Amino acid sequence: MTITSSLNASVSGLTANATRLATISNNIANSGTYGYKRADVDFSSLVVNQRPSLYSAGGVSAQSFRNVSDQGALIGTGRSTDLAINGGGMLPVTTRAGVDAPSTEREFLMVPTGGFQPDEDGLLSTNSGLYLMGWPIGSDGEAITGGRSSQTGLVPVDLNIGRFNAERTTEFNLGINLPADPAALAPGETLDLPIEYFNGVGLSNGIDVTIGRNAAGTGWDFSISDNSTGTPVPVAQFEAEFDENGILQSITPGTGTSFDSVAGEIAFTLPSGSVTMFTGRIGGSEGLTQIGSSYQPFNIGSNGSPAGELQTVEVGGDGRVQAIYNTGIRRDLYQIPVADVSNPDGMTAVGNQAYRVSAESGDVYLWDAGDGPAGDMAGYSLMESNTDIAAELTSLIETQRAYSSNAKIVQTVDEMLQETTNLKR
Repeated sequence: MTITSSLNASVSGLTANATRLATISNNIANSGTYGYKRADVDFSSLVVNQRPSLYSAGGVSAQSFRNVSDQGALIGTGRSTDLAINGGGMLPVTTRAGVDAPSTEREFLMVPTGGFQPDEDGLLSTNSGLYLMGWPIGSDGEAITGGRSSQTGLVPVDLNIGRFNAERTTEFNLGINLPADPAALAPGETLDLPIEYFNGVGLSNGIDVTIGRNAAGTGWDFSISDNSTGTPVPVAQFEAEFDENGILQSITPGTGTSFDSVAGEIAFTLPSGSVTMFTGRIGGSEGLTQIGSSYQPFNIGSNGSPAGELQTVEVGGDGRVQAIYNTGIRRDLYQIPVADVSNPDGMTAVGNQAYRVSAESGDVYLWDAGDGPAGDMAGYSLMESNTDIAAELTSLIETQRAYSSNAKIVQTVDEMLQETTNLKR
């Protein structure tokens, strides 16, 4: 009976608009929630089998969804570990239980933004208990990914592994101009040059470079001694000769020394390990030279650093978590990838602005920040809710009117059914 179908259609309209009202109220309630993605409702008409002479109302169904792909505005916060994605993709996180679980069993979630702070164990987490995950940086400076289609390579970001830092010296620079005038250096006289270096635990040591003319008077003898034990110990020797223009012509390595002519470096061993010293390429003038009559060290130094304590961390646009120490040294600890799926709106919301991969969203892929569809990593920033209060209030008025109209139809159908019942009297 068509009058009954009218009642059913109106009831479905009440239900659908009640669902829409629930999404609107949730959107307005979370308009100030960082990272919140507004919910919406998609209405679909229901059609029943029709006869030409008798129309039956089918009604409406409501399907709720979230506009996850819609980006909120980024705002600056002044906190280096407040993170957001400026573009597509999300941050990979896990729960407290996931931190202690094996990587293959760890719950994998994604958030668009997060205010991360170290917890009592040094792990970066939000106040709601979500822990940031990333790839550790290997000794070669590259991220150890373990695959980009799997979470197995991701680990919770632990700042305690970088609490202290010391970098062993592995490279020296020996940029010196030697006097071309034979009279500038008396027979048997030497030039002494001390250079500081650091061992593996950040302790300061030194080497002495002793320079004198060779026996033939055509070049220079270099002797390098290590002073880490308090007593000079010879560790390397080599001879350098120059052409008539004062340009390095040859390097002849001695005991304990080898020379790489392509890199322009001699290699030798200190108690802390193997090192190289840049002396200059043959035919070049960026290392050792013999021009004019004055002795002038112009590029002397080494890498490495003393022991330093972690002061703060920053996250770059490429997703690298960089530790900054009180010595001024910076060290990459982790790389945070950007997690992306084919259909972000199909992900399942699990609370605390976190989402889980579903069959509708497609599989996750871990991108480097700024590559492919992935946005840049934005430190010192949080993403605002993508709720538009003005639009929600407009929808609220529309929903209220639609609900009232459906309720009026129910009332009208009830009155008509009463009239039908009264026909029997």
